[in-house]
Amino acid sequence: MIGDWVGFWDGPHFIYVNARHKDVHYRLIAHEIAALVANPDARVLDYGSGEALHAAMIADAATEVWLCEAAPKVREALAARFAGNGKIRVVAPHEIARLPERTLDLIVLHSVAQYLTPAGTGALFALFRRLLKPAGLLVVSDILQPNVAAAADAIALLQFAKANGFFFAATWGLTRTLFSDYWRVRSRLGLTRYGETAMIEKLSAAGFAAQRAPKNIGHNQARMAFYAKPYR
Repeated sequence: MIGDWVGFWDGPHFIYVNARHKDVHYRLIAHEIAALVANPDARVLDYGSGEALHAAMIADAATEVWLCEAAPKVREALAARFAGNGKIRVVAPHEIARLPERTLDLIVLHSVAQYLTPAGTGALFALFRRLLKPAGLLVVSDILQPNVAAAADAIALLQFAKANGFFFAATWGLTRTLFSDYWRVRSRLGLTRYGETAMIEKLSAAGFAAQRAPKNIGHNQARMAFYAKPYR
């Protein structure tokens, strides 16, 4: 599944309805990840970071931030954007796999699991278990629930847009998205969904004690987030 989705995210798309949408989207995510950084010496991994426009906010709260992105063009743009920030490293997935054990204090997998097969997600969790320090935290967020319709995502976007000044652009953007490559790819591949119990069990199988978080990262509270810590 992931190869086709990587190609989609690496090309032009209309997921963000305008520059305002993209800015506030990434600003909110960075703000909420930064709030999870336990101390200024923490090493943080944002796996599947996307464009991460405001990753400097996370770097301000930590000692080192890895932005891991599979899409080559997105990764190249990230490297250029943060070339002057000595705390931020932009890497490909295979580079993360080579990190030493117990390197990281916080790992965030936000809005990625829906684009992976269950086996692919399980393999990532096993990798994260190896890389996370014993007292570290894994956050898995933006998980789609089995019985939540796509309309819930649209409503959440419109509410977010109304609060942030791009409501009319969002209304047009939703219409445009219906006829875009996103829906063609989504219809062909589908999205992977998990119930609360299924995600906790999947994390447990990889060696984590997990629980559902009080709220999801980002604007869409119809989706779930989980906090997971390595079994001692």
